[in-house]
Amino acid sequence: MFGRVLRSPSLLSMPKRQSAQVRRLNLHEFQSLEIMKGFGVATPQGIPANTPEEAAAAFNKIRGDREGVDVVIKAQALTGGRGLGTFKNGFKGGVHMCTKPEQAADFAKKMLGETLVTKQTGEKGIEVAKVFLMERVWMRREMYFSILMDRASQGPVMVASPAGGTSIEDVAEATPELIFKESVDIKTGPTDAQVAHLAKCLGGEGDVGKKLETQIKNLYNMFIGVDATLVEINPLAETREGEIFACDAKLNYDDNAAFRHKEIFAKRDKTQEDPREVEASAHDLNYIGLDGNIGCLVNGAGLAMATMDIISLYGGSPANFLDVGGGATESQVKKAFEILDGDSQVKSILVNIFGGIMRCDVIAAGIVAAVKDLGLKKPVIIRLQGTNVEQARKIIADSGIKMIVADDLEEAAEKAVKIADIVGQAQEVNIGVSFES
Repeated sequence: MFGRVLRSPSLLSMPKRQSAQVRRLNLHEFQSLEIMKGFGVATPQGIPANTPEEAAAAFNKIRGDREGVDVVIKAQALTGGRGLGTFKNGFKGGVHMCTKPEQAADFAKKMLGETLVTKQTGEKGIEVAKVFLMERVWMRREMYFSILMDRASQGPVMVASPAGGTSIEDVAEATPELIFKESVDIKTGPTDAQVAHLAKCLGGEGDVGKKLETQIKNLYNMFIGVDATLVEINPLAETREGEIFACDAKLNYDDNAAFRHKEIFAKRDKTQEDPREVEASAHDLNYIGLDGNIGCLVNGAGLAMATMDIISLYGGSPANFLDVGGGATESQVKKAFEILDGDSQVKSILVNIFGGIMRCDVIAAGIVAAVKDLGLKKPVIIRLQGTNVEQARKIIADSGIKMIVADDLEEAAEKAVKIADIVGQAQEVNIGVSFES
């Protein structure tokens, strides 16, 4: 992952980030760098490598005949905190400085094919299949620059700060006067005056100011050109020679524009993603795995978030976010149950459906088919309201399958939490339990 995440969806108040349950395209650092270069964004020279031998060759190519040029080697893994991570083979750190090709090869050997554990990955970690070697940039100063779609202004907002290299939220809290913003008319793009103003706010004078203006324009062109929802550069660096480089970046893409950017979305590295999320995506299900023990199957992102909140309110912990959408088929419901059943940490499954476009009887038929075909043993708690709810209840009743039906969400959540706790405690002492409504 190339860089840090801008936490706030709107920089007007700079609140702390809330967990947003959305699936975004996530590219490796070297891939993002390639895209940025295509739009004229100045970045340090970098070369990816798949083997220790390629790493040594990349080092030599980057350094060339320039003695004293340092090279950084970075593990390519879709997670933050790589520099402070630890590999399961005992090697510490996914980012290291190299001063000779043999050292680059040695670092690559310790990283490639190994599992990197960071705060974000948890204990299971993530395997590193590629490393990225990049020229070290000696920075005279670090700045911050980003462009994002802002709901409050209903369009792109460019954000700049001369205080880069650290969390922008911390800067906004401690020194809000160092945060500068320009709202952009998406039909015409930023004006020269807006670009010049932000360059000046970043401390750009003379030639450096002109270079900053060029990079700001190039970054905006990239933002529009790839249908991004966020481009964040932190730090945007000025070197000792007065050059401007984007040294670290985060790019978010609009998944709805995937049809226009097939070459970018084809770069998706599914091997670095949760296989459950990949499987769900293949069946047009919006699934994100979490750390709890209560599986959730809900229609609609808002209702899914509310369901997770009320589970937490009753002392439970959701195992996932799973939105089957408004037009799910019986086969999609079955696939959703298959994913939940395959998660060993799930102790109970809470189904919360409010039928508007989505018919409750379709959900019920999918649940019954899934339970029968999968031989599902995990307790299922169901709350159904809306379109064809009576038909749905009849389908469940006539199935002969014992499921726990609740009249409202609070009752359903409370039962799901208590049952998950009972199942978990029973499993700890190897006792089997079953539930009947």
